[in-house]
Amino acid sequence: MLTKRINTLSESITIAVSTLAQELKAEGKDILSFSAGEPDFDTPQVIKDAGIKAIQEGFTKYTAVDGIPELKKAVIEKLERDNGLHYEMNQVIVNNGAKHSLFNLFQATIEDGDEVIIPAPYWVTYPELVKYCGGKPVTIETDDTTGFKITAAQLKAAITPKTKMLILTTPSNPTGAIYSKAELEALAEVLKGTDILVASDEMYEKLTYEGEFCSVASINDDMFKRTITINGLSKSVAMTGWRFGYMASAHTELIKATKKLQSQSTSNICSITQKAAIPGLDGSAEADIKKMREAFKKRRDEAVSLFNEIEGLSVLAPHGAFYLFVNIKEISNDSLSFAKELLESKGVAVVPGVGFGSEGYFRFSFASSIENIREGIKRIADFIQEKKA
Repeated sequence: MLTKRINTLSESITIAVSTLAQELKAEGKDILSFSAGEPDFDTPQVIKDAGIKAIQEGFTKYTAVDGIPELKKAVIEKLERDNGLHYEMNQVIVNNGAKHSLFNLFQATIEDGDEVIIPAPYWVTYPELVKYCGGKPVTIETDDTTGFKITAAQLKAAITPKTKMLILTTPSNPTGAIYSKAELEALAEVLKGTDILVASDEMYEKLTYEGEFCSVASINDDMFKRTITINGLSKSVAMTGWRFGYMASAHTELIKATKKLQSQSTSNICSITQKAAIPGLDGSAEADIKKMREAFKKRRDEAVSLFNEIEGLSVLAPHGAFYLFVNIKEISNDSLSFAKELLESKGVAVVPGVGFGSEGYFRFSFASSIENIREGIKRIADFIQEKKA
């Protein structure tokens, strides 16, 4: 009954772990979950007020498929102001979250047999969507020793005549790694003279703790032309449930194609979300973003210190996002079994690294209270001690 392409998809391991943790909690068990990629802060009031106003004024009808003009204008001005990127109205489309942006992008560009280069660890959705579109994920391995970032030499070695796209995520989910301008320039040099597209997922841009964030498309004119910039407001202003993402590309025909696809699938994104997103883009919520970023940084610093005190575990301090990618190779090279045992015996939910394409790690989200983080890491330390006994 089911198609071959739907059977290529695997369930998101992050959602699966979060769901299991919620089910155990509903059964009355003492569960601390560090699995979800979701800020624990509320959506800023200025954004909620814009949404409420939209409802009260009856802004509840269909809109243009690609977004209302004032929202697209806010996206364009944000990209110009924050990233030095200039786009026209017909080079931007808003979607139901960045995951929807990626789905539309891959559907519009990837043919059967096309290869898509994906650095690992990767966000779990990338290879699944590539396979769903008939493409072939080509993974480039990284680890702690390289700061979880690919090199120009690795990229060059992975390119074949079938390479259609490179996916870059900066800051990264799950590692928090950020590519510097110099590192991006080196990758850009490898791509020069090719027709390879770059999908740049910049969802965690505002959650940068060290260094300076550099948008991939800003490197040079060649990169601007080949890069599709994908971003949203789920992480920076805690709008996960509102579902807002956007895509910008110099290729007007690409944006037109994704608009055509969206017109036959979801049509416009929620009209209320569109109005609410404007203050999330125009700088009105910057004080709220700063407050969240400062809180995340304090949590990160303490969590990194506590993990590195546990014999057998190690973790690099991430420069962005709100995850730790903890190395457990001295303890176990079966991260799925490790995570299941940890959840069952200590009530702590983390995401196994194998789901991100890197065995021997787990992802720990510090988008939780400092009290929960301390208790969670204490339980993990007890679990490790018991395993070693």
